[in-house]
Amino acid sequence: MSPSFKMLRLLACATLLSTSALATVAPGDAPQFDVQRVVTDIKTLASDEFEGRGPATRAEVKTIDYISAQMKAAGLKPAGNKGSWLQDVPLRMSNITGTPSLSMTVGGVAQPLAQGSEIAVRAAETGQSSVNFADLPLVFVGYGVKAPERGWDDFKGVDLKGKIMVVLVNDPDFEGGEGDFGGKLMTYYGRWTYKYEEAARQGAAGVLVVHESEPASYGWATVKNSNTNTMFDIVRADPKAAHTQMEGWIQKDLAARLLAATGVDFEAAKAAARKKDFKPIPLKATMSADYAVKSEIITSHNVAGLVQGSKYPDETVIYSAHWDHLGIGAPDAKGDTIYNGARDNASGTAALLELARAYAKGPKPERSILFLAVTAEEKGLLGSEYYADNPLRPLATTAGVVNMDGPFGVEKTTNFSISGAAKLDLLTMLTEEGEKLQRHYTPDARPEAGSFYRSDHFPMAKRGVPAISFNPGRELVNGGAARGKELGDIYTRDRYHQPADQYDDSWDTSSWAGDLTLLYNVGRRIADGHAWPNWSTDSEFRAARDASATQRR
Repeated sequence: MSPSFKMLRLLACATLLSTSALATVAPGDAPQFDVQRVVTDIKTLASDEFEGRGPATRAEVKTIDYISAQMKAAGLKPAGNKGSWLQDVPLRMSNITGTPSLSMTVGGVAQPLAQGSEIAVRAAETGQSSVNFADLPLVFVGYGVKAPERGWDDFKGVDLKGKIMVVLVNDPDFEGGEGDFGGKLMTYYGRWTYKYEEAARQGAAGVLVVHESEPASYGWATVKNSNTNTMFDIVRADPKAAHTQMEGWIQKDLAARLLAATGVDFEAAKAAARKKDFKPIPLKATMSADYAVKSEIITSHNVAGLVQGSKYPDETVIYSAHWDHLGIGAPDAKGDTIYNGARDNASGTAALLELARAYAKGPKPERSILFLAVTAEEKGLLGSEYYADNPLRPLATTAGVVNMDGPFGVEKTTNFSISGAAKLDLLTMLTEEGEKLQRHYTPDARPEAGSFYRSDHFPMAKRGVPAISFNPGRELVNGGAARGKELGDIYTRDRYHQPADQYDDSWDTSSWAGDLTLLYNVGRRIADGHAWPNWSTDSEFRAARDASATQRR
């Protein structure tokens, strides 16, 4: 590449890109996708033989071997560590051994708590071998938010050392607060991960998040199944700086009893927590816990395959999807213990493989395409977080990321969306490519769910790389948005993070070829473009992206 052309390409990243600066893909240029082959991949990955694809289990070996073999058969080049298909991802793995002993004394009356019913505590991620405490006081801290830029502090200087925080899920604006938290659009302050991090910063002994289905965006079954099995975390120099010894959730009814014993109505406490002048409420309740924890450092794996670019092989577009799910866990009402994860996310992994076949077989893209199947998404986006810290391809020369997590519509849709409400060139490009296929963009239908912070594009976005997570939309050709919402709600209630998330031959696959075509077209447009996508000028990720421009040579 000539020096003058390098300069032109560097200048292109300084401002948001105009539509005319980007390559376009005509609808007829996309390859034909084999939907039956996609079905086969989903049925295989979500079969009982793959045991729910839990990281650091024998199912991981089977899963990454299958993905690697499909990438090899497609004609990709291995792009992992030392010429392999795999990127090693060291993780701390923690399990509660035996049945935890949990109890509370509420208003002077002791009561045992059964793991998974009224409470769901996680295995400690601090590296300790046991959790043992008696009669620690509980304090209700509202939404548990400390946001100086919004003039918001739920703690008001209260010392939480040796105490258990009881905290509401989501952020104060979910039901109409005063703190400019974005209304229904959840900010990071609303995520349970933030609550845990803030509890550690406050020096608390533990933290319990109060579950309610609407602000959490899922039911108690999801909480129970996600928190009472094996926990994973990145390997930290000081894990106690990010985690308290006990992290977990409690049902709303238990929280209401805790407050009632203190003479406070639950709904009144929530209303008070939506105001800046809220003050923590010491509860007339204590908690005791005793359980052993097995903690060890293990190695899981991302799987990476490459189609090398024809003109700019050192520049990269990433398609990503997480291969993991919850593995084997507590039985459901039918006695099923395998959390197959067909939609979440065997479907995304299958889409990744089918797109890889298309790119490997078709005309070579000008930029290289990395197909990245990441681990431990269900444990906190850990595989993508590790990749973002240890990229196989430089982030500065990564033009964009298209993530896929449940990318196929339940039926054919007239719209599509992305997780969250970020403004960036990739969304403009996706919208324009969708319009060519007679599909329109609709903002995230559930902004209160905080999906932007729950998908594998987020670790890349934090580091400035333009990244989106595709959503196939809910406006069904047959039944419109109302029926789409109904079907989505049924999935969330009855299948999400439950053994019932299995492939069924009755699935309607009519949208799948169109979904893959749109995903292909937007990726191809980024790959064959001659400029660098960016975030909007008011985005919190813009500065990091602009700073990386000097690293492009």
